[in-house]
Amino acid sequence: MTVKHRNTSLFAALLTGCIFLFGCENNETVVNNLNKKKIGVEEAKKVNLNYTIGGNTKAILTAPIMLNVADTVPYVEFPQTLHADFYNENGIVESKLDARYGKYKQNKSIVFLKDSVKVINLLKGDTLYCDELYWDRNRTGVEFYTDKPVRIRTKTQVLNGIGMESSQDFRNWHIIQSTGTIQVPSSKFPG
Repeated sequence: MTVKHRNTSLFAALLTGCIFLFGCENNETVVNNLNKKKIGVEEAKKVNLNYTIGGNTKAILTAPIMLNVADTVPYVEFPQTLHADFYNENGIVESKLDARYGKYKQNKSIVFLKDSVKVINLLKGDTLYCDELYWDRNRTGVEFYTDKPVRIRTKTQVLNGIGMESSQDFRNWHIIQSTGTIQVPSSKFPG
């Protein structure tokens, strides 16, 4: 074999190796996405959850879609509205809750509600309107709370404020910082 042929073969091998090395560039985003933990999501439609204590129904939650997300911190999400009816010890619905979005944090047993949240006490007629609300069953007597703006309509008043705590039946509530009260006869409220 001649020197010229040997140099050509060596040059061709070197060129092929360089092309191979430069052609194998890794995209950092692609590599990171391959290394991420895969999140499992279970979806349920037309959900009807019955929460009981000692065989007695305490609440029934309904939602068109529920997502059970198995992430490092698992949670249940209600991305397209949810409704809950709360029952007293006699099995009678005493309050109702509606929201456009909800997220149940399983590790804390807390439900975060947002977007057009509305809670009604059916016996008193008091209604809460707010954009964010927490529902924590472990906070006996003050299961509902928020530090955001609230509006509460009673039979004779509209009360505005920042922050609120309430029992789950919305019978006993307290506005943390009042920002105004409007006296309105019940005949002036829309039905």
